[in-house]
Amino acid sequence: MTPAAVGVVIATRNRAPSLALTLRHLLRLPERPPVVVVDNASTDDTPALLTREFPQVRVVRLPANRGALARTAGVRALDTPYVAFSDDDSWWAPDALGRAAGLLDAHPRLGLLSAHTLVGPAAEPDPLNDVLAGSPLGPATDLPGTQVLGFLACASVVRRTAYLDAGGFHPVLFFGGEETLLAYDLAARGWGVAHCADVVAHHHPAASPRTGRPVTVLRNALLTAWLRRPLPYAIALTRDLAGQARHDDRARQALRGALARLPAALRARRPLPPSVERAARTLDSTAEAIGAPV
Repeated sequence: MTPAAVGVVIATRNRAPSLALTLRHLLRLPERPPVVVVDNASTDDTPALLTREFPQVRVVRLPANRGALARTAGVRALDTPYVAFSDDDSWWAPDALGRAAGLLDAHPRLGLLSAHTLVGPAAEPDPLNDVLAGSPLGPATDLPGTQVLGFLACASVVRRTAYLDAGGFHPVLFFGGEETLLAYDLAARGWGVAHCADVVAHHHPAASPRTGRPVTVLRNALLTAWLRRPLPYAIALTRDLAGQARHDDRARQALRGALARLPAALRARRPLPPSVERAARTLDSTAEAIGAPV
């Protein structure tokens, strides 16, 4: 058999039942991708499940929960030129990985491909699909689809060398809205980030919302500004969140969390190149108009 061009990395923690369902879908794919599960120090049945039911899956067990950094451990464990990310509640449509590999082969500057996401048993299109497809950054002559600076991690395929060149997901953010910073860092290194609607991923999130996620997303948006955006922008965003914190408990928690991580963010601060900052400002304006990331 021809070695697979795309491997799959899953970061998981204490989600054994949904992880099992995801792995069954992935292992049935016609592309037969190698799969790496990075276990973020699960305390449930995850280790036993992987040993018992999925011996063909490579497992990287971390001694502590590393958040999104677990994906980087998975990327390093693979030797495929391209890596698709799945969460423990998402998987890829048949032939999607082959299509992604073809696009990455044909476009050497493409560092990350954002897929079209279908949600739940009814396969409803994620509203983010239209937002990304309509990005005001438009197409580029050397990239497929539409240029973006945002994506859904569990519906993305990266060029392994580009991901590692950009440093992967950032340790300051841990989890929650971590995608924008990686898109910034890829673009700053000259890699393209594009939404390609003909590559399809399936996402089956739990019916109950994840506790604390809105706070984490707010916190990480502010930290991303301090890490990469101009100081006046970061200061204005901080002032806005502080104003919300006077009457909004989520904003108050997010601000407190951001301030705790701010020294680490300042040590890692690296402002975007002017061309990427201009693109980010274009997307800021659009996001304000439609109320969604682009």
